Amino acid sequence: MSTSVVIADDQEMVRTGFRMILESQPDIEVVADVVDGEAALAAVEEHDPDVLLLDIRMPKVDGLEVTRRLSARAAGHPDRAQRPRIVIVTTFDLDEYVHTALRNGASGFLLKDASPAMLVEAVHAAAVGDSLISPAITVRLLRDMAPGGTGTPPAARQPSEPLTDREADVVRCLARGATNAEIAAELFVSLSTVKTHLANVQLKLDARNRVEIAAWAWESGLATGGT
Repeated sequence: MSTSVVIADDQEMVRTGFRMILESQPDIEVVADVVDGEAALAAVEEHDPDVLLLDIRMPKVDGLEVTRRLSARAAGHPDRAQRPRIVIVTTFDLDEYVHTALRNGASGFLLKDASPAMLVEAVHAAAVGDSLISPAITVRLLRDMAPGGTGTPPAARQPSEPLTDREADVVRCLARGATNAEIAAELFVSLSTVKTHLANVQLKLDARNRVEIAAWAWESGLATGGT
């Protein structure tokens, strides 16, 4: 079964490049590429894609507002899976915007100069409810949410019940940008065990995705060794 994708970016070169890369994959179908946020919202309504690849700075409606509206729509329909999964496309100088998008429910972040393989991986990860954040920006973006960071993070949410020691270990690895496979290797556990721990943590935090788990780890101080 193929993964349907909408690309929203006001740069024609970016849209064309992304489309060529994604359409080279037998299991990915680009159903639309659009130039602004207003058109992105319309394309989502028309095509109901699995993944929305979304720029932040666009005419009419920017990517932050698109993310907020789609997140609110998903919250209003708890009986259906969150669609589309949003992967933000950004550059190094947009950290404050990315923080906002993360808190609005974005599933991943990608740099515009990311490799074709990373673009494909990000779409595949988002399609199954996982996340991919460019390793080069993961810690730098989320570190500002930590107590004493340069950002102004909100008070960290409280889990419904305390995390186990192993769950905390998994979350610390996640907050550093490690993939599930890397976490499993570091902690000497199976991949399925990592996924189970993350599912439990997501439930305890009422988090929408692993990106929110990572953000919570920095906001709460867990990522830097706190409890």
